[in-house]
Amino acid sequence: MTEFIRKQTANAKNDILSGLTVALALVPEAVAFAFVAGVDPLVGLYAAFMIGLITSVFGGRPGMISGATGALAVVMVALVAEGNAMGAEGENLGLYYLFATVILMGIIQMLAGFFKLGKFVRLIPHPVMMGFVNGLAIVIFLAQLKMFKVFDGTDFVWMHGTQLYTMIGLVLLTMGIMFLLPKLTKKLPEALMAILVVSAIVIFGKLDVATVGSFIKDGGGEGLKGGLPHFQWDIFNKVPFNLKTLWFIGPYALILAAVGLIESLMTLNLVDELTETRGDTNRECLAQGGANIITGLFGGMGGCAMIGQSLINIKGGGRGRLSGITAALALLTFILFASGLIEKVPIAALVGVMFMVVIGTFAWSSFRILNKIPLSDVIVLVSVSALTIIFDLAIAVISGVIMSALVFSWENAKRIRARKRMREDGTKVYEIWGPLFFGSIIAFNDKFDVKNDPQNVEIDFVESRVSDHSAIEAIFNLVNKYEAEGKSIKLKHLSEDCKVLLYKSNPKFREVIVEAVDDPRYHLAENPEAFTKGLAEYKL
Repeated sequence: MTEFIRKQTANAKNDILSGLTVALALVPEAVAFAFVAGVDPLVGLYAAFMIGLITSVFGGRPGMISGATGALAVVMVALVAEGNAMGAEGENLGLYYLFATVILMGIIQMLAGFFKLGKFVRLIPHPVMMGFVNGLAIVIFLAQLKMFKVFDGTDFVWMHGTQLYTMIGLVLLTMGIMFLLPKLTKKLPEALMAILVVSAIVIFGKLDVATVGSFIKDGGGEGLKGGLPHFQWDIFNKVPFNLKTLWFIGPYALILAAVGLIESLMTLNLVDELTETRGDTNRECLAQGGANIITGLFGGMGGCAMIGQSLINIKGGGRGRLSGITAALALLTFILFASGLIEKVPIAALVGVMFMVVIGTFAWSSFRILNKIPLSDVIVLVSVSALTIIFDLAIAVISGVIMSALVFSWENAKRIRARKRMREDGTKVYEIWGPLFFGSIIAFNDKFDVKNDPQNVEIDFVESRVSDHSAIEAIFNLVNKYEAEGKSIKLKHLSEDCKVLLYKSNPKFREVIVEAVDDPRYHLAENPEAFTKGLAEYKL
């Protein structure tokens, strides 16, 4: 226990200061996403607090920040609107359908963690990861541009004149402090100090600029202040628990669960790279799911990992669970006791912090490598970036993985080879090289000349593997063709796993597969330790 506490508090100062910075940056984000989803700002703030706290304590990636996110809010808009239409005017039934959906979303995410599906994040190729990072940086940048609009009484319009110049000046000042302060001292968190300095200038200089308070009120909210979240008994009273409800909320819950897990696991991967440590993907799935169940029951809008806030935390020195816990508790403190002070923080300071996050997030190295990597990877990288901006993260990542998989399959399909030779006894041997799967079976079939081949034929698989059902069918059809011509065919040097596949598919393979093995290459291929030993002896 002592060792655990020592590890958690080893970076305590940086964790606490970084956590406070993150808490300040969480406020306008959570409020904005609540407006996007069509719910009260406190619903977004409660989600940021509860999800942030639970995932920080139980999650698989210390230092990663979770809360209400835009990727989920966009999906929730239609859900809330459709739910409101089912009830009487003013009943706000859509909110309770949202809570029920978030609970179901959490259950799905916990099942993903229980069945250890988090490991599949390893299948995401690096071009997809770079495209995701670049696209998300652009999305964060575009989201900040909305902060340059003001409410004129009827609609939001772009700032102009002195108001615009003041906003730009404060944003640049924030960015300048964050850029220069680390060069002078690394003991002070640059983001927090920038926010404090710019806030002091605005408050004591009595500058007329947009603040967190004005942002909330312009969006239709009444203010930041609220109480502790409480259990939402009305979910069970207002939402009928039947198949009709499940049919309505089920698709939304699946989409939200998928988007939430993809964004969380991608962010986890990014934080892993930045900190040169390794998080636990399955534990993160369980924590995200549990957090969403709790936040749904206590009146939150649900959420997942937040890449912008996670990067603020990492760059501010936050590495442990204490940073996320501090951010969550500080956010709750703001809601309960310090709402008046937080509402005075200028939006320009927070925009400046987020612009620095954009600069740090974007993979600038991608421009240098565009002419050094395969064209297919360039297309994937650019496509994922574009799809992240146009649609959302889930569509972009899934599309990128599919594109990469198709490219990989096509490249491997072209690698199937067959070396042909004749033995002294007149037997023709086909030595197959490369993977045999659905993409390569046409090229595989083209290698054989059934009509003109001699009476005895052998197919040697020592340098090949049978990968799927398409490959099994191709081999079975080839055997039948040779036997239809009255010729003898034997399959040699199949690995044990390949033989198991073939025997299970059809007992006929037991007649044509040669079990006796007399080729040392086969033994080396089957036994990696023997291969390593043989290689070492060869070098000696």
